[in-house]
Amino acid sequence: MKLALDPRRLLDRLRGRERPSEPESSPLPIIRKMAFDFAGSDPPIPRHWLGGSILGTHLANGLNLVFPAGERFFVRSVHHYLDQIEDPELRERVRRFYGQEGQHAKEHERFFAILREQGLDIDTFLESYQKIGYAWLEPQVPHKLRLSITVALEHFTAVFAEHALRSDFLATHAAKPVAELLLWHACEEIEHKDVAFDVLATVDDDYGLRIAGLVAATALLVGFWTYASLTLLRQEPELDLARLAREGRTAFATRQVGGQKMASAFLTYLAPGFHPSQIANQQLARDYLERIGRVAA
Repeated sequence: MKLALDPRRLLDRLRGRERPSEPESSPLPIIRKMAFDFAGSDPPIPRHWLGGSILGTHLANGLNLVFPAGERFFVRSVHHYLDQIEDPELRERVRRFYGQEGQHAKEHERFFAILREQGLDIDTFLESYQKIGYAWLEPQVPHKLRLSITVALEHFTAVFAEHALRSDFLATHAAKPVAELLLWHACEEIEHKDVAFDVLATVDDDYGLRIAGLVAATALLVGFWTYASLTLLRQEPELDLARLAREGRTAFATRQVGGQKMASAFLTYLAPGFHPSQIANQQLARDYLERIGRVAA
């Protein structure tokens, strides 16, 4: 029997024996204003916009729901340390990071209007998420740990982004405006994948702090993403156990489930010498942006 994951390889990764690839240079992030036409989509965006799958659609919708408030948290976490950044190039990258994250939040919230029109109650989750995550939990967390959590979450989103761009799954199965939203977002996550990391390295490059942020980020992402997705799935009376099992099997068979990618990203991040630039995917983002004519603003 062949194991899906070789235990010896796993141990080598945990011990940092695998050599990282050569770092790639990172471009200055570009702030792009997109204004996707969700309301004017022809045909209209269906309620189950990801290949007709209820499970797949609401796993994606659940992640969409956590994005805007999360991205504003990223900006706050990085901005707290702006005065400690002396390198003018890093300061400029931070400024552009703010702009990209702001545009992501704006476009995802515009998509929320479509979910509401489809009859989905998203505001119950959004209000609870805001209260738990940002009104109560965020003030309890030290600023350095907030920044470390941001860095780890940026790593996760860059890994998800690379998968989205390497696969034709969204282009093939998702409603066109939603695919365009997610693929544009993916490109910009790759463009600024190392900005928060470099700020943390400037503020405090302690390995223990970085890993504490990874553990906290993993728990928070899984927790809020699951909460959001379950909130949506409960509103689908036609989703019985048989259909849930069938769609779940399909998702695993097509390797579109986020758990495996998160596990791989988690292990990669554990390497003491890890840096996001060691994951070569900038050209992947540039290729897509060239195809849609948005390499520049």
